Amino acid sequence: MIILDSFRRRKGEQTSPESQDLSSDQSRADAENRAGADNTTHTGDRRGRAAVIRHRIFYSIIYLIALIFIILVIIGSTSDRAVIGQTYFIKIDLSNVIPRSVPDAVLINSIARTIGLHDFYQVGLWNFCEGYADGTGITHCSEPKKLYYFNPVDILMSELLSGATIALPSDIDKILNIIRTVSAWMFSLFIVSAVLIFLCIFLTPLSVPSSLTPYTSKHRAVSKRLFIPLTLFAFLTFFVTIAASVLATAMFTVFKIVFSSNAVEFNIDAELGTRMLAFMWIAVGFVLFGLFLHVRSILWWCCCCCCRRRSRDPSPGEKNVGNGADGNGQEGSGGGEKEKMSRWRRMRGNA
Repeated sequence: MIILDSFRRRKGEQTSPESQDLSSDQSRADAENRAGADNTTHTGDRRGRAAVIRHRIFYSIIYLIALIFIILVIIGSTSDRAVIGQTYFIKIDLSNVIPRSVPDAVLINSIARTIGLHDFYQVGLWNFCEGYADGTGITHCSEPKKLYYFNPVDILMSELLSGATIALPSDIDKILNIIRTVSAWMFSLFIVSAVLIFLCIFLTPLSVPSSLTPYTSKHRAVSKRLFIPLTLFAFLTFFVTIAASVLATAMFTVFKIVFSSNAVEFNIDAELGTRMLAFMWIAVGFVLFGLFLHVRSILWWCCCCCCRRRSRDPSPGEKNVGNGADGNGQEGSGGGEKEKMSRWRRMRGNA
């Protein structure tokens, strides 16, 4: 036993410097690997946060543009300013009430001003404006009124001098009640749409997928909780905006058809406001684009979750391979222990 202990001590002294060198090299390599991993983590974290900021700003810009166009629709035809005065739903032209075939029609039409008629009347969401087509432009806009609806019969009759009358299509009287109800809904939907779009500017950026920055777990947790509610909120905004635009387009298109169908008899022309319609549907387009980004983010997030679950669950073949590897490892460890025992017995016999 004494000889065996001395032999082990001598062997340990011979191998200790090499093992110390190996351990020191391994510790330095581990330290370098940890430092490199930390640098990679910090770099990825910065890039991920920058990507999240860019995407959230992009979401806000989309809804900000939509809000600008909705505001132009809401304030259209409320004054005689350049853009606002030329933004209207429909414009009724009375400058040719007297047919051109009548002798001195131009003179008679100019005399029509003396009985209180204007050349045109244009309609906005809050009021109407009137003016002359000889270059004067808009001369007066009525006071803005909530839940306003355009009633051409009352407007024309109120402006005519006492005793003066003008013939209007009979269909106008039949649809005035419908116009009042539709106008109330249209007014309410446009106002609600503007409020919802304004809220989307600040709320929807929170739905940016946190997978863009995997090192910030806080953003990931917030996004998971707000993904679906914010997408539903974006859908509600889109629904309200497109409902208001459809109602406005349909109602004033019917208005134009009624006047155009009687244009030969009454010489009253109607023109849809292309600028107002363009503003409405551009806003709808941007809100729809924002909703598309939300739906795409949810689909992408669901696909990532499914892929992660599949990668975590091993297949049956991988399980069998893993079990075989464990058996081989156990057999190898057992063989190593037997070899150590036989070596110790030989050394003891020699001693």
